[in-house]
Amino acid sequence: MEQESQLARLGLFDARVPRYTSYPTAPHFSAAVGPADFADWVGAIPAGASISLYLHVPFCRRLCWFCACRTQGTQSDEPVRAYSEILLEELRLLQARLAPGVRLSRLHWGGGTPTLMPADMIRRVADAVFDAVPMGDGAEFSVEIDPNEIDAERMNALAAAGMTRASIGVQDFDAQIQSVIGRDQSYEVTRAAVELIRERGITSLNADILFGLPHQSREKIAQSVQKLLSLNPDRVALYGYAHVPWMARRQVMIPSDHLPTPPERLQLFETARELFLADGYNEIGIDHFALPGDGLARAQKAGLLRRNFQGYTDDQADVLVGIGASAISRFPQGYAQNAPATSAHVAAIRDGQFSISRGHAFSPEDRLRGRLIEALMCDFRVSLRDICARQKADPAVVRALLADCAAHFGDMVQLSDEGLSIPERARPLTRMIARHFDTYDLSTAGHSSAI
Repeated sequence: MEQESQLARLGLFDARVPRYTSYPTAPHFSAAVGPADFADWVGAIPAGASISLYLHVPFCRRLCWFCACRTQGTQSDEPVRAYSEILLEELRLLQARLAPGVRLSRLHWGGGTPTLMPADMIRRVADAVFDAVPMGDGAEFSVEIDPNEIDAERMNALAAAGMTRASIGVQDFDAQIQSVIGRDQSYEVTRAAVELIRERGITSLNADILFGLPHQSREKIAQSVQKLLSLNPDRVALYGYAHVPWMARRQVMIPSDHLPTPPERLQLFETARELFLADGYNEIGIDHFALPGDGLARAQKAGLLRRNFQGYTDDQADVLVGIGASAISRFPQGYAQNAPATSAHVAAIRDGQFSISRGHAFSPEDRLRGRLIEALMCDFRVSLRDICARQKADPAVVRALLADCAAHFGDMVQLSDEGLSIPERARPLTRMIARHFDTYDLSTAGHSSAI
C-alpha cells in the first residue's frame, strides 16, 4: 500500500505517456520526410547488410472494438487479393533500390490479419519477399495468426514458406469480456490453432494478452492466464488496454464505465505478472515475459534487448523496412511511414513510387535521447560509459540529464557514477521516467494511461 501511495504521488495513475516503441513517437512525424528520402535511405544500406522487414496486411474479417490499429473489415477475399498484388509491386520497387547481398535477419507479417490471405497468395507474397531480400543465416520469420482465421491449407503454406515463429492474440478468454470488446475467440478455437502450428514443426509461439479491459477482475485475468499457460507459449506480451476512443472510433462501443481504475489496472498487471513468474518465465522489460531459452531472454541476459514498433525484440539489425499501407521503416537516418490510407498507398505504388507520407530525420539529440529511453525501457538502467561511447556524447551533458531525472524522481531512481537505474519497486514508473528525457510536446498526442 505504501508503494502504491508513492506511485500515486508521482502521478502514475493520472499520467498519459507514450509506449516508446520509437523516439520521437509517431505523432511527431511530419511531411518533411518523403519518398525521395526513403529511396535514398534504402540505397544507402551497405551491400551484404542484414535488415529486418515488416509486412502489413490491414484487413480483418471483423473489426475488434478494442483495437486501435489501422485496419478495415472485409467479408470477401477480393480486396485482400488486390492488395496482395500491390505488395508484390512494392517489393519489386524495394528490390530495385537494394545493394547486392542484403539479407533478412527478421521478417514479420502483421496487421490486421495476414492469415486472411489465401494459401496461394501466402506463397506468392513469401516468394516475392525472398526474391527481394533472401533470408540470412539464423533469420526468423514470424506471422500474426488469428485463430478464427486459419486452417490447415493456409498453415501449410506458411510452414512451407519457412515460418519459424507464430504470434497469436488472446486478449482474454472470459466470454463476457470478449463480448464487450468485440472479440469472440474461445479457448478451444485458440488451442486448435496452436495445435495446427505445432503439428507443422513450428515450435516458437508468441501470445498477446491484455489487462485493463472492461469487467476484468483479478480472478478473471488469473483464469485467462492459466488457460494461456496451458498452451505453453515461449513468450507473452502483457499489454495494457489503451482506451483512446478519440483516436480509434470503434472503441466508443466499449463501455467505459466498466473499465478498471488505474490502481485496479496495476493490480491486474501484478496478478498476471506473478503467475508468469511462478511458471518459470523471465520478466522482459515492462510488459513481456519469456521462457529462459527464448531469444528475448537470451538477449536480455546479454544486454542486447532492443525495442521497436512490435515491442521488445532481440533483432540487432540497424534497418527495419516497412512494406504495406501505414507501415513504418526505421533507418540510421530516421523514420519513414507509408501512406496510412490503403487507397493512397495503392495509388502511389501503382504509379511506381514509394508511398511515404511522413517521417522524421534524426538529429544528434534525437539519437542520444532515443538511446537513453530505449536503455531504460529495455534494461531499466543507463550506463554512462555505454551511452557516451555509442552516441559520442559529452559525459558532462549526459550526467546533467541523469542528475535532472534523479532530482525529479527522488528515490524512485538510483544515480551513481556509473549511470542511472530504476529499482524493481519503481518499475511501474518506467514510461514516466523515460518521458523525462523526451523533449517533444506530448500535450496533444493523446497517449494511453501510464499503467
